[in-house]
Amino acid sequence: MTGGASGIGAALAAKMKAQGHAVTSFDIAEPEGVDEWIETDLSDPVSIERALRVVEGPFDALINNAGLPPREGQAELVLRVNWFGFQQFLDGMLDKLGEGAAIVNTASRAGAMWRDNLKEVQALRAIGIDGLADFVTEYAIDATRAYNLSKEAVIVMTLARAEEMIKRGLRMNSVSPAAVSTGILDDFVKAFGPRVAANIARAGRAGTAEEVANLVTFLASPESGWIKGQNIAIDGGMSAMAISDTLEL
Repeated sequence: MTGGASGIGAALAAKMKAQGHAVTSFDIAEPEGVDEWIETDLSDPVSIERALRVVEGPFDALINNAGLPPREGQAELVLRVNWFGFQQFLDGMLDKLGEGAAIVNTASRAGAMWRDNLKEVQALRAIGIDGLADFVTEYAIDATRAYNLSKEAVIVMTLARAEEMIKRGLRMNSVSPAAVSTGILDDFVKAFGPRVAANIARAGRAGTAEEVANLVTFLASPESGWIKGQNIAIDGGMSAMAISDTLEL
């Protein structure tokens, strides 16, 4: 898994270990309680390649969980980690996964508008990391939009590559949490404003890292073997309420 030192990743690593799994964590910070930590900076292609050379596999599951929240002035960095680093690491791990292995990508409810923004998502998917600075300038991307766009791209990629993964003997899904009570929740409050508090109030509370870890663990397990190419929201009903409001249900 990428991540593991904090938040959802730490909860997930703990749950996996409690179930008896061996956990290898690729993270810039050292996590607690994992079997192996490989220091990896997902903003740095050289660091990613170095990490990929260290491991051989085969692994039963790959959980792409690491990512940055929206922080002012960090649009390029958010996209470097959440999209380009994510994609490079995923592609580099495919041949290290065993037959029938599961891939779970952490997206976000912030990526829910991918259909409306598909042209921009596809433009991002079409460029390499060397074109990132020009892309951010051309599309006037700030940190909040960078975060949303990165998660839209993760969802689109999960759908678009589902058949490829099936042909490889793999399966891939994504999860889209919202308003999870972790150390970066304040970043989302600052980025998205009062609607975060309003959504939490309507849902009754924020989610927990452990609840997201429960879903990810299920999607990584053989019990979910017929679930392929799906993006599953885990948001306390926020998506349902938004759809109901929009459609006046």
